[in-house]
Amino acid sequence: MAFPGWDRVEIQTAAGLKTAIAPVIISASRATDLPAFYGDWFMNRLAAGYVKWINPFNQQAQYVSFKQTRAIVFWTKNARPFFKHLPQLDKMGLNYYFTFSVNDYEAEGLEPYLPGLAARIKTFQELAELIGEKRVVWRFDPLILSPQLTVEKLLAKIENVGQQLHEYTEKLIISFADIAQYRRVQNNLIAGGFTDYREFDQASMRAIAAGLQEINQKWGLQIATCAEDLDLSAYGIIHNKCIDDQLLRELFPHDQVLMEFLGDETAQPGLFPGIIKKEHRSSNLKDKGQRKACGCIVSKDIGQYNTCMHLCKYCYANHSTHLVRRNYQRSDVQAETILRSDER
Repeated sequence: MAFPGWDRVEIQTAAGLKTAIAPVIISASRATDLPAFYGDWFMNRLAAGYVKWINPFNQQAQYVSFKQTRAIVFWTKNARPFFKHLPQLDKMGLNYYFTFSVNDYEAEGLEPYLPGLAARIKTFQELAELIGEKRVVWRFDPLILSPQLTVEKLLAKIENVGQQLHEYTEKLIISFADIAQYRRVQNNLIAGGFTDYREFDQASMRAIAAGLQEINQKWGLQIATCAEDLDLSAYGIIHNKCIDDQLLRELFPHDQVLMEFLGDETAQPGLFPGIIKKEHRSSNLKDKGQRKACGCIVSKDIGQYNTCMHLCKYCYANHSTHLVRRNYQRSDVQAETILRSDER
């Protein structure tokens, strides 16, 4: 779905002249781990100036131009392969931040192809040292219950990771797995042998929130939930925007184009050091393509399902291990899509 406010531009592609949308904010990506597996492809597409995206529901192609892109939000569980590209992004003048999931499901085998926890923590720390702690948002996501993964066990896992990360970030985002509502997640868990999962109820959610409130007394992080209806503000936990207009304002106030898109007005030169916030358009910028409880502002996601080789057993974006491995093996850095063009 195209945001009505996005401009449309003509671009030259391998197939000839095409009409493309020109979003201001790119999501890279909810559907796959671009920084971990497709960093070279992504940088190649930035150089080309556009990407071809395939709608997973109707298989229709959409061209996305980077001509007006001012900000990129990266989603990852392993940013290390992407470190080499950060200087080029900076040279291009593109604004970006990372939402970086660091879970601890090693004993449960829910994330079998990720680097070890210690390595992921080190990568997170190094990324924060490279680009600043405010630009690396920690996710412990999703939280999954089972007879072994009790509320107390989950809180202990979060505390263990947080003790090593809280000085390298300013925010923690959590979500509660809604397994029964998402058949693909349910099927992937069962196929992966994790059959004794339990659904969260309000009591268990509030128990997590209360535990986090206590733990956070020594961290001082902002804690937020991702796409959750339940109000946990009594525990100091807010509703999150992973594609976050307020964070973008705080990080990149110098970017006049981005600020205009977000609804800010530039102060008169020489009179004020920053941006005068007159009237934000964030209420109009809500991403209507996401779940109702999702607070994200509009962006264009350029990832593809069935391409993430982390193969986490709770993943909603992968249909089958066989399909993901086939797609990954046949991917091509030069292709317009993550997959080779002849796959479409």
